[in-house]
Amino acid sequence: MDLRVEKTRRSIINAFLQLRARKPLEKITVKELSELAEINKATFYLHYHDIYHLSEKLEEEVVESALNNIEHPDCIFSDTQLFTEELGKAIHSNEQMIKIIFEGSRSTRFVKIFETKIRAMITALRPDFEHSPMSDMALTFILYGSYYLYDRFRDEKDERVFDTIGRLSSAVINVISDSR
Repeated sequence: MDLRVEKTRRSIINAFLQLRARKPLEKITVKELSELAEINKATFYLHYHDIYHLSEKLEEEVVESALNNIEHPDCIFSDTQLFTEELGKAIHSNEQMIKIIFEGSRSTRFVKIFETKIRAMITALRPDFEHSPMSDMALTFILYGSYYLYDRFRDEKDERVFDTIGRLSSAVINVISDSR
């Protein structure tokens, strides 16, 4: 990629993050972002359709970054504790970006995008998963439950939070396994 294009893109993203940390997405204008990034509006539109397009691109990048920290996505059913620990650490390692980008009206988008992408990863590794409603339920419960528990208790700074989420997730897998 051309160095100038990359520098402009970084400038746009940095300006967006500064604005997003202070105000809701709906209140950010291309004009103010362009001024802060020290570019003209036409340059912004060469890269993105609008503020929402920029936000969606950054949301995707943050989720991809978090997913890259999950080394064993296929362990969700065989070693749920390990999977859940990796999931928690993946979210934790991207916490600041998640807080900024998915704040306010965008708060539920993180887990939805994350679920879609991790489901695709698991299905690629375990094609049988795609046709198992019980496994599907377990994955949904674990992903949403783990994320919202982590989000609720993230300020505890206690290792037991991850351990408890892992044990709860393992219990979900056991319930699903027992009902097969």
